[in-house]
Amino acid sequence: MFTQKERVEVGFERGPRIHSTGYILYGALDNDAAITQTPEDALAHVRRIKAAGGQSVKVYQQSRRDQRQWYVQACDAEEILCVAEGGGDLWMNLGMVADGIQAIEHALPIAPLYADVKQWMAASRSKDSFGSAYTPTLLVAYGGMGGENYFYQHENPRDNARLLRHHPRRLLDARAWRPGLMAADEDWNHMQVAREAAAMARDGVLVTLGAHGQLQGLGAHWELWALASEGAMTPLEALSAATLQGARYLGLEDQLGTVTAGKLADLVVLDADPRADIRNSDDIFLVIKNGVPQPSSGPE
Repeated sequence: MFTQKERVEVGFERGPRIHSTGYILYGALDNDAAITQTPEDALAHVRRIKAAGGQSVKVYQQSRRDQRQWYVQACDAEEILCVAEGGGDLWMNLGMVADGIQAIEHALPIAPLYADVKQWMAASRSKDSFGSAYTPTLLVAYGGMGGENYFYQHENPRDNARLLRHHPRRLLDARAWRPGLMAADEDWNHMQVAREAAAMARDGVLVTLGAHGQLQGLGAHWELWALASEGAMTPLEALSAATLQGARYLGLEDQLGTVTAGKLADLVVLDADPRADIRNSDDIFLVIKNGVPQPSSGPE
């Protein structure tokens, strides 16, 4: 990812602005694990990712609470974001909020939630910090059936002309053809998770969009639609989670997130209003990066 970022920045290839955590700082038994037995180990891992170009690190499955606290301390010292995934463990998620992790990525695995958990998340805020942000990743939605299969059931990505510009037909078919996964509309867990995320956002929790990357190009739109599913968020609230709140989360709100004088001229121009119907978000007329219309980004 960092290699691609450098190639795009110097003009060797065309691409988006790239911000990455780099490879996860994995704590479980794995050949790629980030072994962390001391605070110095945590600091070394953080410095390694930062030197490669990371603006944040992702701490995943570091099993002991003191290990996760070492990462928070190391990131504070290096002025880099420390984000985490709780691996579907609610108590680990809540402990990481207490310890100052700057974001919980993936859904809290229980829905519906009650006031104690939602107030705990909101109480992480301070006058100087948004506290622990929340990226529910509804296409996965721990605790039940995720939204990705919902959209494969209800949409037809195999015939999406824009996807087929970038996905060979055989690869798109292999990903999109999913027999045996039908479910009743009222059984999809991601809709309840979206309602809880919307409630937390209204309580002041910084809620952002994250699509998990299974289907590049369309996945982020599905995640956006899922945030507004069954009236969870309003279209404008969902759009804010996808733009302004994501920029705030990354510390880039002075550059990105809104169409404002002085910010980077990165725009997606639509043919229809997503505030009227959130599913208009993929009705894209043109993509503009740094004030320059991008070739092949417009309509068919």
